[in-house]
Order: sequence, then C-alpha cells, then structure tokens
Amino acid sequence: METFGIFRRLSLLLAFCGVAALYAADTAGHDWTQFGWDVSGSSASGDPTGITAASVGSLVRHQVTLDGTVDASAIYLHDVTVKGAKHNVFFVITLFGKTVAVDADKDVVLWEYTPEQFSTWDGTRQITNGTPVADPDRQYIYAAAPDGAVRKLAIADGHAVWTTPITLLPLREKMDSPLRVFRGHVIAVTGGYIGDRPPYQGHVAILDAKDGKVLHVWNSLCSDKTVLLQPDSCAATQSAIWGRAGAVIDPASGDIFVATGNGPWDGKTSWADALIELDPDATKMLGNYTPSNNTDLRARDLDMGSTSPALLGGGYLAQGGKDKLIRVVNIKSIAGADPHENDDPPSVSTPSGGMLLTATAVWHHNGDTWLFSADGGGTAAWTFKEGKLVPAWKNTTGGTSPVVAGGLLYVYNPRGGLLVYDAEKGTQVASLEAGSGHWNSPIVVDGKIALPEGGGRGAATGGNVLDIWSLPAK
Repeated sequence: METFGIFRRLSLLLAFCGVAALYAADTAGHDWTQFGWDVSGSSASGDPTGITAASVGSLVRHQVTLDGTVDASAIYLHDVTVKGAKHNVFFVITLFGKTVAVDADKDVVLWEYTPEQFSTWDGTRQITNGTPVADPDRQYIYAAAPDGAVRKLAIADGHAVWTTPITLLPLREKMDSPLRVFRGHVIAVTGGYIGDRPPYQGHVAILDAKDGKVLHVWNSLCSDKTVLLQPDSCAATQSAIWGRAGAVIDPASGDIFVATGNGPWDGKTSWADALIELDPDATKMLGNYTPSNNTDLRARDLDMGSTSPALLGGGYLAQGGKDKLIRVVNIKSIAGADPHENDDPPSVSTPSGGMLLTATAVWHHNGDTWLFSADGGGTAAWTFKEGKLVPAWKNTTGGTSPVVAGGLLYVYNPRGGLLVYDAEKGTQVASLEAGSGHWNSPIVVDGKIALPEGGGRGAATGGNVLDIWSLPAK
C-alpha cells in the first residue's frame, strides 16, 4: 500500500511538473516590441504573461540603475544575441538621448549608446520622451534623441548603423512620441517643447528602415510642402503631434492616424487641433476631423491632439483631448481631403473630468471591445457598443497610460506606485511599490513587469532606475 501511495504521489507530481513546464513554455518567449504593444497602439497584449491576480502581489522588485532618467516606456525582446550570448533584454531611451540595453534576468546594463553630440544638450531643456521600436528582424532597434534624429542601432552591441534627422530645428521641434516600424518603414512624428515657443510645425516623417532615407513628409502646417521644413519658412506655426502613442497604424490597411494640437486650422494647408488619416506612405490625406470650436480650443490651449487616436475597430476610433472629452469618431464620416468641421460625434467625459494627456488602451475580449483611460484624478473603463462608449467602472486614482495583459489592467500612479486591477471588474488586486515619475508607463511580458521611474518637465528629475518585477524564484 505504501509503495502504491508513493508511486501515486510521484505520478501526480510528475504530471503537475509537466503541466507547469508546458505553462512556463507558453508564457515565455514573447516580445513587447513598441510602445502600446502593437502598431495600432492598443496597449493590450494578446500574449500570456504568467502573472495572475493571485500571483501579482507576490512579485519581487529589482532595480537597475541607469545613467539617466527615462520618462517613457521600455520595450522587450526575448532570446536575442548581445555580445555573442543570448539574453532577454529591455531597451529604454533616457531624457537626454542615451539608449540603454538591460538584461531582464540579471538586472545589469549590457550596453549603452551615447550620441556624439550628447554633451551639447545634456542638462538642458532639450530632451526626448521617446520609446524605441524593434525591427521585425530582431537584429536592430530604432531610437530617437534630442538632436531630432532617428538612429538604427544594432542589438548585438548598440552601434549606430545610420542616423537621420527628421527636423531642421531640434531646439524647437521635439521628438515626444514613440517610433513605429511597419512594412519596411520607420514612422516618426514631431511636436514642440513646453511653453509652445515658435516656430515649429508637427509632422509625420517616413523613413526607409534599411538605409534611413527620408521617403515622405506630411506637415500639419504648410501641408502643401512635402519636405522637412525650415520652421521659419512657414507662416503658420505651433502645431504639434505629441500624443503619448504617437502615430497609430491600422494593421490591415497600413493607414496612419495622428492627432495634432495648437496652431491654426483652415481646412486647406493648416491642420492644427485635428484628427488626420494618412495613407501608408503619408503622401495623401484620406480623412480629417476638427471640432467646430477649433478656434476656441486654440485660444484656450485645449489641444484635441493631447492624446493619440485609439482604434476601436468596426470603423470607429476614440479621440481624447485637453478639453476633457473622449470623442467617438466614425472613420467613414471623416473620409476625404475636404475639411470636416463639426462637434457632432458622441463623447464621454475623461475619467475625472480632467485634461487627458495619456494614451488609452483598447482591449478586445470575449466578443467585447473595452476602452481604458487614466488622467490626473481617476481611471475608468468603458465598453464600446453601437458606436458609443458605455461606462463600465471608474475610480478616483489617477495614472499614466494604462496597459492590459493577462486580463489585468496595470496603471502607474506618477505620485508613486503601480496599481493592478481586474480589467473587467475594476477591483484592485495589487499595489506594487514604485517611486514617482511623469509620463512613465509599464510593460508586462514573459512573467515580468518593467517600469522606468522619474522624469518631469524639462531636465531629468530623480529616478534614474528601471524597476523590474518578477515572480519569486523557487
């Protein structure tokens, strides 16, 4: 009997270990290649994470000291070759333009790329809040810097393959938003610095990923000019593309969606405070929309483009703004190059009725579409039904750009702390210790969470660490 009992327990143990091994294999080996997880910037991972409501509270935090503050998000690649060995790696960009590769398992810096002109803007107001993007070949990443240039960096050792400026006046035109890569193109956008000091024109630049050549440019002001502008050569100024998700891309069509802020609007060549749809090459405007109170928005500095568009699916998108609204826009209703000026789209208030400066998250789950948003005073969720956002839950805890992974909603409170909610119910399941920050936001992948700390308006303020949470070793 005892022998049988031991055999039975051993069989159960082996079976459990087999299931555990299969589960571990299924939850490892995934990437988070860009801000918002996918090219549409949904911020909703479709991969298993290995982290559940029951286990998230037991995660152990490790901190990696960085040579600079990261006021943005990380990306992650598993099992890539760095300096001749395989590593799981987080990549980040500091405010002053250093790109850093961090071993996700050993919590050490693998390499650091510093642009040649780093000393000329180090410690100044000239910064970037960008997030890098990985090439689909997993051999290179693309990174921005305060000199207004995009660089292709080798994952193996961090050396620069090419460097391409996408602005002729980096003192005025800032690279706030993340980069995208799609169908062999790098898509980058420009904004302006705090204080709106002219001249600057937000624009979309399309680069060839192979050699960095600028292929096409769409300018939000003087849009009839399709090259990089000397900003003072355009009479119109102060339009920016600065939403946290930058340009978002429809993965089926390749169409590019951006939202602009500030500046004049005339429906001809000036497209400030507008929602814009471009073709994949950014050579043709496919659609546009601005509220009928555009002039008032400009006068009160209430950029409709303080957030990036959120693609809801079914031909709709959501557009938040400083005017404390999230509008639901039917993409067909704004089609064509002719101007579409109205404020008819249905809308909801931002989570706390405050300005929306963060990216939203769109989650398709069990046949439903969810939208999540956080502002300075609250976090909220809606379901999207019949062209409208239907309230699901909300609270009074603010946050930065939320992300969904494994059925959990992760929201960083810039005053300190990473909050984790049941995405459907809105109940808090964990609060993870973290320092203060600004526009930082987490990623959740391969059983780990990564979140940079610190940041703020202007030069680096505090932080200089990357928080990495993982399940405790057994």
